[in-house]
Amino acid sequence: MRHIPIDASVTTLVDLLEYRASHQPQQTAYTFLADGITADSSFTYRELHQKAQAIAAYLQSQKAFQERVLLLYPPGLDFAAAFFGCLYAGAVAVPAYPPRPNQSISRLQAIAANAQAKIALTTQAVLALVQPQLQEFADLRSLQWQATDNLNQNWAQDWRRVEVSSDSLAFLQYTSGSTSTPKGVTISHANLLHNSSLIYQSFQHSPESRGVIWLPAYHDMGLIGGILQPLYGGFPVFLMPPMIFLQKPFYWLQAISRYQATTSGGPNFAYDLCVRKITPEQRATLDLSSWEVAFNGAEPVRAETMEQFATLFAPCGFRREAFYPCYGMAETTLIIAGGDKTALPIVEKVEENALKQHQVIPSDNHLDSQNLVSCGQSLANLQVVIVNPETLTPCSPNEVGEIWVSGASVAQGYWDNPEATKDYFHAYLADSQQGPFLRTGDLGFLHQGELFVTGRLKDLIIIRGRNYYPHDIELTVAQAHPSLRVGGGAAFTIERENLVRLVIVQEVERQYLRHLNVAEVVGKIRQAVLQQHELQIHTVALIKTATLPKTSSGKVQRYACREQFLAQKLEILPNLEQSQRVNHLLSA
Repeated sequence: MRHIPIDASVTTLVDLLEYRASHQPQQTAYTFLADGITADSSFTYRELHQKAQAIAAYLQSQKAFQERVLLLYPPGLDFAAAFFGCLYAGAVAVPAYPPRPNQSISRLQAIAANAQAKIALTTQAVLALVQPQLQEFADLRSLQWQATDNLNQNWAQDWRRVEVSSDSLAFLQYTSGSTSTPKGVTISHANLLHNSSLIYQSFQHSPESRGVIWLPAYHDMGLIGGILQPLYGGFPVFLMPPMIFLQKPFYWLQAISRYQATTSGGPNFAYDLCVRKITPEQRATLDLSSWEVAFNGAEPVRAETMEQFATLFAPCGFRREAFYPCYGMAETTLIIAGGDKTALPIVEKVEENALKQHQVIPSDNHLDSQNLVSCGQSLANLQVVIVNPETLTPCSPNEVGEIWVSGASVAQGYWDNPEATKDYFHAYLADSQQGPFLRTGDLGFLHQGELFVTGRLKDLIIIRGRNYYPHDIELTVAQAHPSLRVGGGAAFTIERENLVRLVIVQEVERQYLRHLNVAEVVGKIRQAVLQQHELQIHTVALIKTATLPKTSSGKVQRYACREQFLAQKLEILPNLEQSQRVNHLLSA
C-alpha cells in the first residue's frame, strides 16, 4: 500500500479541502484552459476553500442542510467552488449538464424531479439563457436559482461548520442512461475517499503528479478523476472544455505536452479521434514523454486503437506502457479494476464463435478470433465475481457472465428508488448466499485474475440462439465505408412477426452528406456485416452527424436510439429501399 498524503483525521471531503487549504494554501489546485491552450483562470487551495465557504454560507441562509442542490455549470472553475460549497453546507450536490440553446431540457427536468431539488446553482450566463425556458416548466421555475460567479465573497465570514460524517451523503451521480432511464447514485464521503485512495495507489500518484482533464465535471470520470483525485493527491490539474477536445483533439495532447502532464485519459474513442484527426505536422510539435498514465475506460477498450495510437505517437515520446485500461462505473463511485502502471496492457486472443456462446477459448486462428483487452485486477478491498445472470451462481473460469462487485466504494443505492436499489445493490449468490453484491449489468470474465469486459447485458443481441456484442457489429459498420463515423453507430434488434430483425443506425461524416450515394453505402454495410458476423441486416438507417443519442460521456444510448427509431424521431437520410424496410418494421 502506498502512503496516502493526507492526515488520518481526514474522514470527509470537507476535512480534505480544509487540510489542503491549511497545509498548502498557496499551491495552485486547478487551472482552466478556456481555449484549450492558455491558462484562463486558476484556484489555489485557499481560494477554493474561501469560495466554498461563501457559497456554503449562502446555502445555509436558504436552510439547505441535507437538501439536494442542482449544479448547472459550463466548463470552468465555478463548478468546483459550488461542489465544495454544497459539501461545506451539508447539502447534497447534484451535478448535471447545463441547458444549451435549442436543446431539450427533459433530462434536466427528470433529474430535478427525481432528486426533489430545492436550489439550482449556476453562472450568470447560464441563468440568462435558462430563464426564458423556465416559464414553460413549473417544476424548474419553482427552484431557488442563484448565480455564484457574482456572489459576494464576504459571505465566507458567515459560514458555520456543520456536522458532516464519513457516512453523510455527498452527492447524487446521475447515471449516463446508456441502457435505461438515468438514476441518481447515492455517493457518500466514505465512498469518495475510499475510491480516491484506490485511484491514487493504482495510478501511483504523488505530489509531483500533474493532470490534464477534458472530461465534463458533471460526469463521474471528470468529477472524481479530474477534480477530486488531484485534490486527494495534492497535485495540480489543468482542465479544458470537452467541446474543445472534440473539435480539436490536438489541443488535448498539446496541453499534455506543454504542461508536462503525467496523468490524462478518457474513453477509447478519444484515442481513436487523435489517430484520425491529428496531422503529421501537429505530431512533430508534441512531447509526450512525461505521460505516465494514459487511462482508457468508460467504454470497450480496443487493442487496435491502442496499437494505432502507440505506433503513431511513439516518435513524440509516448510509451506503450503508459496505457492504463481500467473499468468502473458510477455505482462504485468510479474505479473497480486497473492494471500494473508499469506493465504493458494484457491482450488475450479468444475464439469469436465461442465467445458468442459465452465461452472463453484461447485462439491461435486469426480468422476466427477476437482480441480482448484486460481492464486489470480488482483493486484493494473490492471483490469481483462473475455470475450467471439467470441462475445467480458463480461462472466457471472459462465462462462469460455478469460482473458483480462488493466493497467500500460501492454506493448505498439509487436515490428514492428502493425497487431498483434492491434489484441492483442487494444481490446474493444463490448457492452460498454470499453478498450483498452490486449487479453491474456488464458482461465479462476473469482469466488469471485479470478482468475482461465483453459487453452490456441489456445491449446483448441474440439472433438464432447466438450472442452478438453490438459494439463489435458497430465497429464493422463504421469501417465499411469512409463516409461513416467511428463511434457514431448503434446496433439493436426489433422483434416482428416472431422474427428478430437486426437494425443499424449509423451517422455519416458531415463532409460526405451533400453527395452521398446512400444505396452504395448501405450495400457496403450489409456486405461487411454479413462477411464479419454472418448476419443479415434488416434495416440500415443512415443519419446526420452528431444526431445519434449518446450519454454525457459519449457512450452510445442504444436503448434510446431504438426508442427514437420506433417513434420515427431519427433524421434518416432518404433512400427508397430503406424507407420501405422502416415502414415494414413499424407497421408490422
